[in-house]
Amino acid sequence: MEIVRKILQRLGNWEYTGLCLLVLGTLAMHFSTIMQPNELVFDEQFYVNDAGFILQGIGTASIEHPPLGKLFIAFGMFLFGHNPFGWRFFSVLFGTICIVLFYLICRQLNMSKESSFLATFLLSLENLSFVQASVAMLDVYSLAFMLGSFWLYLKGRYLASGVSIGLSALAKLTGALALPVILLHWLFTGRVHLRRFLASMLLAPVTFLLAMPLFDYIIWHKFLNPIEQTQTMLSISSLLTFATSSFPEMLSRPWDWILHPEILTYWVDPHYIGMISPSIWALIIPVVFYLIFRAIKGNNAAIFGLSWFTGTYLLWIPVSLITDRISYVYYFYPTIGAICIGVALGLSQLSDIGGTGQTGKLRKGAMLAIPGYLLLHLAAFVILVPVSFWWKVPVCVALYVYARRLLGADKSP
Repeated sequence: MEIVRKILQRLGNWEYTGLCLLVLGTLAMHFSTIMQPNELVFDEQFYVNDAGFILQGIGTASIEHPPLGKLFIAFGMFLFGHNPFGWRFFSVLFGTICIVLFYLICRQLNMSKESSFLATFLLSLENLSFVQASVAMLDVYSLAFMLGSFWLYLKGRYLASGVSIGLSALAKLTGALALPVILLHWLFTGRVHLRRFLASMLLAPVTFLLAMPLFDYIIWHKFLNPIEQTQTMLSISSLLTFATSSFPEMLSRPWDWILHPEILTYWVDPHYIGMISPSIWALIIPVVFYLIFRAIKGNNAAIFGLSWFTGTYLLWIPVSLITDRISYVYYFYPTIGAICIGVALGLSQLSDIGGTGQTGKLRKGAMLAIPGYLLLHLAAFVILVPVSFWWKVPVCVALYVYARRLLGADKSP
C-alpha cells in the first residue's frame, strides 16, 4: 500500500497527469461513439467516397482539396475496413494529437502548468473541436499540423515549423493560415534570427509544392504538376460562392460566427452539431479585447493568442467581402485554441485574486466565478456532443473535480 501511495503521489505531482486524464477521457468518449451512426455524416460523403476511390486505384472526385487528409482517411479504411471505425480512426487520433500539442504550445508560451491545463481543458471539452475530431473530414488533420508548426516555431525550430505549415496546407488549403499567425507573432516579439525565419517561411510553400506530387502519385499513380494542381484547386474554390450555392441555409459569413450563435446540423441522431460551445462563443469578443490589453502589457501568450485570432479568423472577413467565397461556422475551428488561451489567462488572473488572502466581495466573486464557469462549459459539452450520457457525465465530473483541485478552487472564500 505504501508503494501504491507513493506512485499515486508522484502521479499527482507529475506535470502531465492532467493532460493524460484529458487525453484518456476524450478518447474514451470518442471511441464510445465512433461507430455511430453507421452512415456517412455531413461532408464524410465526399471524403470517404474519395478515400474509397483511392483504395480502388481510380483517383479522387474532390479535386478541389489537396491529397494528404484524404490519404489519412484512406489509410484508416485500409487498416480497419470500409466502416465508421476505419473512416474516423485517424480523425480521433489527430484530434488527440491536437490536445497534446495545444498544451505544449501553452507551456512554451510560459503559461503556468495550471493555466495551460485550464486552456487545454476548455479546448478538449469544446463541442466544435470534439465534433470535428469525430468525423472523417479534413480539418482536424490540417489543424494538427498547424499546431505542430506553432509549437516548433515557439521552440525556435523554424525550419521544421515551415515544413509543418506545408503539411497543414497539404491536408487542407486553409492550413496556410498558419503563416500569418507566425509572421505576426515574430514581428511583435523581437524579430530575431531573420535569415532562419525567412527560410522557414519560404520552406512552407516549397514543402507544399515538393510533397504534393508524391502524395498525388499515391492517388493517381502518376506524377502531376503541383503548380497546375494548385491552380486547379484555387480555380474550383473561387467558383464556390454564396451567389452560386445550392444550400444557402447551411452557409454563414465570418462575422456571423461571433455575433450570434451559428448551428449547423451534421447528423440528427446521434446529434452531431457544428456549433461553438456557448461558453466559449459568448466570450469571444471580450476575450479579444482582453488579449489586446495583455498584449500591450507584453504578455507573450496574449500576443500569440491575438496573432492566432487574427491569422485564422480576421483574414476571413476581407476574403469573404472580396471573393464572396462560401464559408461555414466550422471554419472557426482552427481559432478556438486562441480563445481558450485568452479565457484561461483571464480565469488564472481571477484565481490569483482569489488566492491573495484578500477578504470581501472581490475575492468571493473570483472564487465562485471559476468553478461556475467550468460547470457551464461542461454543461454545454454534455448537452451538445454526440456521446451517450453513460460515458460523458462521469468523465466530465472526474475532469471537473481534477480541474478544481489543480486550480485551487476548492478553497472556501
